[in-house]
Amino acid sequence: MRFAVTGATGFVGHHIVDHLIRSGHDVLTLGRRPSRHDKAVFMPFDLDRGAPDLRGQDVLVHAALSHVPGHYRGGEGDAPEAFLRRNLDGTIRLFAAARDAGVPRILFLSSRAVYGDYPPGTILHEDLPPRPDTLYGKVKRRAEIALGRMASADLAVAILRATGVCGLPVPGLEHKWAQLLQDYAQGRHIAPRVATEVHSHDLAEAVRIIALAPPEALAPMVFNISGMVLDRRDMLAQFARLCGISHPLPLRADPGKVSVMETGRLQRLGWQASGTPQLHDILSALLPK
Repeated sequence: MRFAVTGATGFVGHHIVDHLIRSGHDVLTLGRRPSRHDKAVFMPFDLDRGAPDLRGQDVLVHAALSHVPGHYRGGEGDAPEAFLRRNLDGTIRLFAAARDAGVPRILFLSSRAVYGDYPPGTILHEDLPPRPDTLYGKVKRRAEIALGRMASADLAVAILRATGVCGLPVPGLEHKWAQLLQDYAQGRHIAPRVATEVHSHDLAEAVRIIALAPPEALAPMVFNISGMVLDRRDMLAQFARLCGISHPLPLRADPGKVSVMETGRLQRLGWQASGTPQLHDILSALLPK
């Protein structure tokens, strides 16, 4: 199949493109600069400007987000209007271009942030009414609504609400855990934290599965993607063993304060999260040189 993918130079997009190429698909990356994949074709694209020519593509995967480096929630920085223009107006313009070009399927990488301010410990399932409480979550939700309105007999759409994504480092990008691991290795105090995560490979496999599923399997169109509940203490304990260090570990956080995402809808399509075993490979790749 022929995939057009935005955000391929970012961490998540990089892993999606890599997985699709390894799975034997043709990939066209859309962005301001080429991706790191020499087997992908590149087309210049900017969310601030006109829509790309998507004729001939089988699937559009929209994974791009214009944001302050290192931040998704709060990614607007001090420029909320520009954040809205790029990530909402630009996204809707992209979806319309794909529809008008006859692309039969659009996958939108949304976020658990659309669930918003439910109390800690809430089970987040796809039928739960969204209550986004950040600009990031509100933009994702409004883009979801716009895409849902475009669905038709000729256009199958899917919304992928992903939790935080972890995975192997990407050359040239700072890993989300780099500063945390450095602080721990240098003996600094680490605050307790527990959160949901999904491995980048599992997210990319969800993209592949949803892209290949029959159109009727995409109704309803929203899919949660989450793989594990990860306590910072457990991650750092494994990192400490790999490094041979014995600094004090943070206290264990209260798991009851985590809102777990229910993923049965995606599992019924054959998806399975790999869970914590992948942590060893990630942490090994992040060991101090």
